[in-house]
Order: sequence, then C-alpha cells, then structure tokens
Amino acid sequence: MTPATDITDGRPRDPTVRVTLAQIDCALGDIAENMRRVREALREAAAEAADLVVFPELTLTGYSLGQVQEDVSRAVNDEEIVELARETSDMGCVVGFAEAGRVHTYNSVVYLEGGQVRHVHRKLYLPTYDIWEERKHFTPGDAMRAFDTPSGPMAVLLCSDAWQPALAVLAVQDGARVLIVPANSTGRRSNIESEWHDINRFYARMLECYVVFVNRVGEEGPLPFWGGSHVYDPWGELVAEAPLDEPALVTVELDLANVRRRRREMPLVKEARLGLLNRELERLVAEGGDL
Repeated sequence: MTPATDITDGRPRDPTVRVTLAQIDCALGDIAENMRRVREALREAAAEAADLVVFPELTLTGYSLGQVQEDVSRAVNDEEIVELARETSDMGCVVGFAEAGRVHTYNSVVYLEGGQVRHVHRKLYLPTYDIWEERKHFTPGDAMRAFDTPSGPMAVLLCSDAWQPALAVLAVQDGARVLIVPANSTGRRSNIESEWHDINRFYARMLECYVVFVNRVGEEGPLPFWGGSHVYDPWGELVAEAPLDEPALVTVELDLANVRRRRREMPLVKEARLGLLNRELERLVAEGGDL
C-alpha cells in the first residue's frame, strides 16, 4: 500500500490498495471445509501482497440453509471467526457467514483486520419471493454504516442490498470511498450478469467511488452461481473482472486518489442536500411509506 500522508492527522489519505476478489465455491453446511478454502485463498492473496481480500456472501455456510439440518450459525466471538481474525494481521478480510445473535440469526459479513473483528454488516433486504426464502432463516439488519480501514472508509452492500439505491447513497454520504458487494447471485434470471454490471457501473459513476463486486461459483441444487466478480472505478470504467463459472482469485490495485479526483471534476456527492432528503423522507414515512 502506497500512502499519501494527510498532514492533519498523519494517517494515509489516498493510498493505493491491493484488493483480491476471492471468487470461490462454498460447501453447503460444511464450515470446516469452507474455512479451509478461505485460508487457502488468504495464503494465495498474501503471496500477491493483497491489502484486502473480499469473499462472497455466506462464505462459511453456503446459501441454501433450508437444506441444512444442523445449526451452522456462529456468533462473532465464536472460534471460527476468532481464528480467521487472527490470520488478518497483515491484511483486511471481508467474509460472509450466518451470524448467531442473542435472539435472531442474521445474514452477515465481518470485516477482519489487525487480528480483530472491526465491523459487522447485517443484510438489510432479504429476498423472499420466487425461490428465495431468506426471511425464513434470517432477520434483517437495522443499520447502514461506513467503517474505517487503513485505506479509508468503506461500506458493504450485501447482495440484494445493492438493489436498493438509497443504501448506496447513505453509505457514500457516510464517507465510503469503496462499496464492497459480496453476493450469491445465480443464473435464475437470464440477464442477471448484465443487470449486475449496470447496477455497479451506475453506483461507481454517479456516487464517484470504487465498487468491488464478489460473487461465488458452484451449484446448490437448482442454483448455479455464475461468478463474474468485477471492479468499477469512479468514472464507471471496468478495471477488473473474474471469469464466469469457475473459481478465481483476481488482485487489482485501487488508486483511492481517483475518488477525490473524480469528485473534484464533478462534485455530485457533495451536493446531496441531506436536509431536503430528510424532510421528504419524513413526510413519506408519515404518509404510510414505512412498511
């Protein structure tokens, strides 16, 4: 990581960060096997001098949890998560799992760095239509927050969270310069690949940030996961893409100075007028718009 030091606090302001897209297959319900695959990917990413490794949604469990008899949820302080955190002394890691809360179970990702759990994002929008049944297994989260990393603020949109544009706006207004999108996207829709590219390109261009999309591969019954992980830069240009339908590790350098450069060229993000949006949102909620 090559920092440009901000003299106001001595921390890196606009570093170049090496991100590895860990496009892996996951073994349904087999946490031990998935931990092995994650560790293997972390070792390979470390050999590439990665600063951050991003894994897909529900990395440690697989997706179709209705087919799993035993409880595969884990609390953030359980052994498997703590073990992974210990292995992140030299890099950051975003990994998905079924989180066992005090009462509820969440579809979550953790950001691990420096041997600790630094941030937890609980999926906010749980698809429960067609063949999807996430609301049967999980409770939605209740917060959208950017979080600090050595490379600056980032935020997570967990799969279908990214299909709610307001969340991306909130994340960027909270300071995120990189939107991380772990996914379990399948070929259920014939044009799903182009739809994901459209969504991520739009956020990158209009919110003037990097978008890092990491999808899994493999099959679970009728669900084929197509991979195609990719990164868009703040101009909406595709800068990296993994292959379709096969495991891959792709490492790409993100020059975060480009975020500041793009937002200076076209200052869209600073013109959000949050007070106006807040007033109109409060009006819509009062009129019955909060489901």
